Amino acid sequence: MSTTPTTGQDTLQKFIFENAAVRGELIDISATWREVLSRHHYPAPVKKLLGQMVAAAALLSANLKFNGSIIMQIHGDGPVRLLVVECDAELRLRATAKLNPDMEVADDATLTSLLNAQGKGRFIITLDPAEKVPGQQPYQGVVPLDGDDVSTVIENYMLRSEQLDTKLWLAADDNVSRGLLLQKLPYHGGKAEATPVSEEDALETWNRAVILGSTVKEQELLETGIDVLIQRLFWEETIRVFDPVHPQFHCSCTREKVGNMLKMLGQEEIDSVIAELGHVGVNCDFCGKHYEYDKVDCAQLFASSAPVETLLPAGEAKH
Repeated sequence: MSTTPTTGQDTLQKFIFENAAVRGELIDISATWREVLSRHHYPAPVKKLLGQMVAAAALLSANLKFNGSIIMQIHGDGPVRLLVVECDAELRLRATAKLNPDMEVADDATLTSLLNAQGKGRFIITLDPAEKVPGQQPYQGVVPLDGDDVSTVIENYMLRSEQLDTKLWLAADDNVSRGLLLQKLPYHGGKAEATPVSEEDALETWNRAVILGSTVKEQELLETGIDVLIQRLFWEETIRVFDPVHPQFHCSCTREKVGNMLKMLGQEEIDSVIAELGHVGVNCDFCGKHYEYDKVDCAQLFASSAPVETLLPAGEAKH
């Protein structure tokens, strides 16, 4: 059953547990999620997974002191080839999925059956700086798809790759995308706290926070606003709540980036399309915007000595 659509702007609420090395975030990113879905028609199980990734990408990005974009991808070996969400430092997001046209998506399909049926699925997080210095490459972490749901996959990645204890609770349907993140920060002996806290007390607070977070159910996340959830879950805790921030949908595709993608395909490939159709048409997989290149446009692309970008918006040349 689909939940009732939310209204207003998306909101991400940060908070910390006072005198304890635990931070948290709650997000309602439903407006952005509906904007993504307005451009695509996915089966229900795919919507659920991609919607959860949209919430997770914003939650992780909000904790990064990084001027650039985080790109979260799951590469699959089943009915779903790719799930990808990109979120920049201003919490502007876009997302898309690529399905295997030769395989059906069952109504009760799981992450494993959709993306890791042969055990070859991969989870990838890329950090792409907004302003690269010459020779700088994006940082990329690639791990096997370890987990039965999006939350577990990301938790395992964060523990192994970033050495950060992270817990996520995510929920998404046709209208709503929400999530809760808790993170255990490195213990520094309590010296920076107004009231010093022992390592044992810090661990106890973390364990208690996780227990409280674990009481939230998927349907409760879908149906309850984050202002109510934060009170319901942590009303007995002393927490400090920060000013909310507001994610939104944004696609960063440009004619220049699409031109770079065509250059990566190679002149021989592009020339064959021009010979057959007289032009090359490309639709952005994220927002659906159409880009058209004629024979002269393509000749100018390959005459340019400008470097080809390594990260490009997903697009598909229409042969």
